[in-house]
Amino acid sequence: MKRYERLAQIRRMDPYRDASEIYRLMSAYEFPWDVTRALELALYRTYAVPGIGRLLAETAELTDRSQKRYDDTALLLDAVVEHGFASEQGRTAIRRINQMHRSYDIGNDDMRYVLCTFVVTPKRWIDAYGWRRLSGHETVASAVHYRTLGRHMGIKDIPESYEEFESCLDAYEEAHFGWDAGARRVADATLDLMTSWYPRPLAPVLRTGIFALLDDSLLRAFRYTPPGPATRTWVRRAVRLRGRAVRLMPPRRAPHHARQNWEIKSYPGGYRLEDLGTRPVPGVRGCPVRHVGGPAAE
Repeated sequence: MKRYERLAQIRRMDPYRDASEIYRLMSAYEFPWDVTRALELALYRTYAVPGIGRLLAETAELTDRSQKRYDDTALLLDAVVEHGFASEQGRTAIRRINQMHRSYDIGNDDMRYVLCTFVVTPKRWIDAYGWRRLSGHETVASAVHYRTLGRHMGIKDIPESYEEFESCLDAYEEAHFGWDAGARRVADATLDLMTSWYPRPLAPVLRTGIFALLDDSLLRAFRYTPPGPATRTWVRRAVRLRGRAVRLMPPRRAPHHARQNWEIKSYPGGYRLEDLGTRPVPGVRGCPVRHVGGPAAE
């Protein structure tokens, strides 16, 4: 297979009817590393919305059990990508996601914003740092895939197109990004988790590198000191160079899914999808009594 042969295959497919298959080809074959990094950044962005960041701090899942929460989120979301919405694995993953979300008082606007980050952040990352830009078919398919996921989660007023997802995300961040002490604790814990995957002496360098990849609005929301222009330029240039190097490599012949990521560390003996995630008890720390009208179970 030649480097652009899979892209040609994607362009022969229908981006609406074959949306989830196109998204699987994109995320598991064409850009597995980039999609993983972009979805990490997507979730990180959500902490800067005080209502979301504060709730995550109250649950303590991302501060006290960072690795497990990271692993469970990645595994549940990617099970839908790997196996499809209609599969037993996909239905189980969505059921677990909904069971967790229904235990908390999460507004529809916040849920929709999180969904927007899953659509917009990967495209922006890949266009900036990937070995090629995202094609029109992949962009449409990504929006359709996550729109379908949003419907399964009971989210209302979901954007119809990528452009609407992008407008919704930008407007929500402009209106809601802000400081919260609890959100900052979650952001710090996530940074500690990401740097823990590498030798300890590299932690300060890695933190600076991560800050260099964040935009100013996100840094301001967490009150992080932005890196200097030269540092930001060199870090971003290095990530772009990685993309150019990948372009010269043979295309991937086997899929790479989240369960194969070396950053996933909680389940060396394997796992069952139905056992992943949290099972909050109303009235216990971080788990208010659920109000009527939560997301759908399927």
